[in-house]
Amino acid sequence: MEHYSPIVQFAGLRFDIPVVLMTIFTSVLVFILVMFCTRNMTTGVPKGKQNFFEWVIEFIRGIAGQFMDAKTSTKFITLALTLFLYIFIGNQLGVMMNFTIEHSQPIPSLGITQEVISEHGHEVEHNGQKEKALGVVWFKSPTASPSVTFGLALMILLYAHYLGIRKDAGGYVKHWFQPHPLMFILHVMEEFIIKPLTLPLRLFGNIFAGEVLIAFLLAGSVAVVSLPLIVWLGYSVFVGSIQAYIFTTLALVYISQKVVDDH
Repeated sequence: MEHYSPIVQFAGLRFDIPVVLMTIFTSVLVFILVMFCTRNMTTGVPKGKQNFFEWVIEFIRGIAGQFMDAKTSTKFITLALTLFLYIFIGNQLGVMMNFTIEHSQPIPSLGITQEVISEHGHEVEHNGQKEKALGVVWFKSPTASPSVTFGLALMILLYAHYLGIRKDAGGYVKHWFQPHPLMFILHVMEEFIIKPLTLPLRLFGNIFAGEVLIAFLLAGSVAVVSLPLIVWLGYSVFVGSIQAYIFTTLALVYISQKVVDDH
């Protein structure tokens, strides 16, 4: 069965509606989590949600501390925390909410037209009659879309270059030609080809592949796929957590290369 992702065009741009909705939904979840954990905080011995949130902050601080001194790393804790929470929660949504909704009636405002249903839909039986229905996975990980992961990576890399220029414009330019002028070519390849490709593709590839297998198992017989599905769901939670850690770590590494004098 084909899963279709509704597309809406606006101002010459194409918007994948499920991805847009899940991107917003993930952002709202992060905001609610942070607000919930930081309400009524105390300077005394932390308990419950405050203790959990302080542990998360210390976890992020520990990652940043591997590449920067304490004073420098503090400037980027908020960014790294937001990035980690967004990717972690976004990765898990495809594990918890990956299911298909069938649409037999057009919803033009969401990009589901009669033409789309006729072209991409599959036959289903309704009230004894066969009709076309379009299977749409509305609830999925936003990080299973390359547009989201590439957007996150582009944001981090541009911000890192901005920090490098702001810190020392002359040193930033000089770095491109060290330790030899011919290294300029390798530096260009690293900064504008390798990093922009490997950082987002690693995240996208792992989450997308995981969701494809989950969808495949969900389509099988309950008796056959129940155990493999449970195992894979557990593994997907682990992979989603590791990918959030890796992406956040690499983001801090790339930033540290531009702001730490040792690099």
